[in-house]
Formats: sequence, structure tokens, C-alpha cells
Amino acid sequence: MEYDPTDWKTQIDPYQTYAWLRSEAPVYHNEKLNFWALSRFEDVWEAHLDFDTFSSAWGQTLEKVMTPLPLMISLDPPKHTRVRQLISKVFTPRRVGELEPIVRKITRDRLAGLEPGDQIDLFERLASVMPMDVISTMLGVPEEDRDQVRRLTNVMMHREPGELEVPESARLASQQVLEYFTGFIKERQVRPQDDLTSALIDAELRDIDSGRMTRLTFDELLGFCLLLGSAGHETTARLICNSAVTLFRNADQRAELVADPDLMRNAVEELLRIDPPSQVQGRWSTKPWTRHGVTIPEDVRVLLLTGAAHRDERQFDDPDRFDIHRKLDRTVHFGQGHHLCIGKSLARQECRVAFEELLTRFPEYEIDLSNLEWSHNNNVRGYAKVPMRL
Repeated sequence: MEYDPTDWKTQIDPYQTYAWLRSEAPVYHNEKLNFWALSRFEDVWEAHLDFDTFSSAWGQTLEKVMTPLPLMISLDPPKHTRVRQLISKVFTPRRVGELEPIVRKITRDRLAGLEPGDQIDLFERLASVMPMDVISTMLGVPEEDRDQVRRLTNVMMHREPGELEVPESARLASQQVLEYFTGFIKERQVRPQDDLTSALIDAELRDIDSGRMTRLTFDELLGFCLLLGSAGHETTARLICNSAVTLFRNADQRAELVADPDLMRNAVEELLRIDPPSQVQGRWSTKPWTRHGVTIPEDVRVLLLTGAAHRDERQFDDPDRFDIHRKLDRTVHFGQGHHLCIGKSLARQECRVAFEELLTRFPEYEIDLSNLEWSHNNNVRGYAKVPMRL
């Protein structure tokens, strides 16, 4: 059997392949695409924590690319530590918690006017627009610009089947998003507002070595806006869509959530485990690493397979069964260690609120499984269209 994350048939239904990897090739080598992959939970967990061996500096995709901007997700300590500490001074759990009324209002506005019997595409009606509206509100992006930024980030993440190269359309969209946020940050530097971007511009941290105060550089600010506006929007949109399909296929547990909304927080963790949108985390080896009698050499791409790790029977009882009551100890759906996702609280909140509001209005819904459409992205797995009858 072969594992090829650029093959759409594999991406649409990867779990049988993941099971084979865990059993037969836990340290897997794809000679054609020249990458290695780890699929067992303990190996993926350990690799997340071992940034000395598994570097993030060459990005998260299959190809080895030096990111032109200092994206926090593509930095190793100590550079990563400094940037994360500065961002964490203003992107705090308290700030995210205070966003919940805004998340709820945006969700309600997106569901306004709908009646039982209506047919919608959940992706376009709610899953894609709500996360981008929330992120835009946080950053201070004007309402009239939000649809354009959302559309461009969707195009920016698209990949073609069987190809490692970034499509020209995605390159162009990426450049346009970059140009937009460049102008946006320059505007905030001149005219600060009560938003996250202005707070990030003003954030200061004392440098341990020099004792001087340091701030985020322009490129670091640009990198964070780009990261939050693309990865934060893309993964949460797919999470909401994937979760809607999972709950439709498990109507008995959906009914439990309707009857007891307090179960929703734990349900979100199980939804993230059973079908995580972020399936693959790319790293680059800096030295040889041996497990299960196989050695990954130095200077090669290594894929940490979140989707496979979350179905590992060594870590989870009956891992292919969806269970909103499951007690989860360790997970890697938001990474782990230095790269534990800084937006994890926001993603959890958005998913929880989305289904609290959706199920309050429409406790039962149907999804046309035969007309689901998938997004095409080598790292993120999820739907681009979810036909739903309310």
C-alpha cells in the first residue's frame, strides 16, 4: 500500500490507509515524493515535543520552502519563543473569552431568516464566513473587505491533485492577501484603533540578553495577520463542516446535545479527535531519528499524521467510534509543545457556539451525502460544500 497525501481518493477516505501505516509501516518512507511519515500516537506526540530533531523552519507542506515571512508556525526556538511571547501578551485567553458574545451574534446573524425546510450550503452560509468575520473583527478588518479576504484565502489554500507545486492561482491570491495586510498594518501604525492589530503593534517585551525592550517587526506583524487570516479561518471552517456531517451520521448523539447543551464542550474535543481538519503537520529532520527498527535520516521532510494518531488503538479505546462522552487525556489536534496552536481556544469556541446556535434552531437536519464536495489541500481535510436541509 502507498500513502500519498496529494491523492484526493486517499485524502477523502484516509483512515484505512492510516490503519495500515500504524500496523505495517509506523515509520513510513515514500520514495517517489521523498518524505517520511509518523502515524502512531506516541511517535507523533514525541516528534511535536522534539523541536531539536524535527524543525518547523521549512514550513508545513511537503515541499521544502523557506517561508518569506517570519510566520510563527514556521519558526523554531529561540526565534519562535520571542514572537510567541509578544503575541501572547495581547492574544490572551481573556481576550478570546470576551469575544464569545461577538461570535454568537455573528452566528445568529448568519442563521437569521432561515426556516425549517430551507436548503443551505453550510460552508457558504456559516462555516466559512463566521470564522473570517470573527478574525476580521479581532484584527479590525473593515466589513466591506472581509468577503474579498475570505475568498482570496480560500483560493490561496487550494492545491491540485498529485502536485506538490503551489498553483499559480494560489500564488497570486497569496500575493494579494499579503498586499492587503501590508496596507492594513501601515494604516494601523498611523491611525491605531481598539483592535488586536493595534495592540500587537504596541506590544513590548524585555529582551533577556540585552535588557532592551523589543517589539514585533513589520514582517512579524504581517506574518501573524496572514497566519490568523488564512490558517485560522480555513481550519475552523472545515472543522464546522466535518462536525456537521459527523453529527448527522450519529443522530442519537446529536439528540443528546440538543437535550443537554452542557455536553457540547466535550463533544467538540471528540469531533476534533475523530475527524480533525488539520491532518498533516510538516517538519524537517535535523539529525537521524530511529524508531521501530527504522531510521529517518537527516535533512528530509517528515509528516506528523494527526488524523492517523487520533485513530491509534494504543492510545484510544475503540478509536473509530464517535463518542461525545469520551474522556480525552492527550491529543494532538492542536499540535503540542512549542507549536501548540495559539488559536485553539478561539477554534473551540467558534465550533461550540456554531452548534449551540444551529441545534437550538434546527435540532434535526439532513445532509445530502451524495453531493458533498471536498476542498483540495494537502494539509487540511474537509468539505467545500455541505448541502443541508434544515
